Amino acid sequence: MEKRNVKMIYQYDGSKFCGFQRQNTMKTVQGEIEKVIFRTFSQKINMISSGRTDKGVHAMEQVSNFLIDKNIPLEAIKRQINKCLKGEVKVLGIEEADGKFNARFDAKSRTYLYIMRTEEDITPFEVNYVTGLRKNVDAEKFQEIMNDFVGKYDFSSFMKKDKAYRNPVREIFYIKCYYDEKFGEKQVNVEICGNGFLKTMVRIMIGSALAVYFGNEGKDCIRKKLANPNADGKKILAASEGLYLYKVNY
Repeated sequence: MEKRNVKMIYQYDGSKFCGFQRQNTMKTVQGEIEKVIFRTFSQKINMISSGRTDKGVHAMEQVSNFLIDKNIPLEAIKRQINKCLKGEVKVLGIEEADGKFNARFDAKSRTYLYIMRTEEDITPFEVNYVTGLRKNVDAEKFQEIMNDFVGKYDFSSFMKKDKAYRNPVREIFYIKCYYDEKFGEKQVNVEICGNGFLKTMVRIMIGSALAVYFGNEGKDCIRKKLANPNADGKKILAASEGLYLYKVNY
């Protein structure tokens, strides 16, 4: 039967999954969505996605595409996923895409959002969605540190080793650090937009910047690591709870 290429935009709560990528023994975002489609429509699909998030990382806007038989109504796919994975995954939009559309390779930019707040101001209902800090972070000072990442670099020093990515060069288009309107200076939001991201790259960028901010690393630490890429060097990871795949642009 003739297939069509389906583009799907959706959200998910990363705290409910052991990461994004399909795995045999663990519950993942890709794995659960593919299972729903297989059980409901007897279709074995392979999702191609804009990016693969780590365990505990959320998505406000993830984009995937997959091939499926022509006769299956797209609204039925959306309805079934939202029903079966309620509280974990929500499909925002689904449509037939051009046959050549590829959610991974056609993406022009991806934007991640990182949310940090003082620990004492985080409720039990927010612990999986906001990263707790012992002290306030000044948004302007943090912006100055994060600015070192803007540009095109070999980010080997800011990635977990991953056989799937042979080219460690990425370009960061912009970074914005700002106070959240609701919480004022108690919460800092960080938007990082780039052409693509390596494994755990955003968390290592934030972790490194926090280490510089709190004086655990030298002020030139980030610049040195970008100038001397080393995949085997020390990595400082920020927590996953406050990280969201925020937007994907095509």
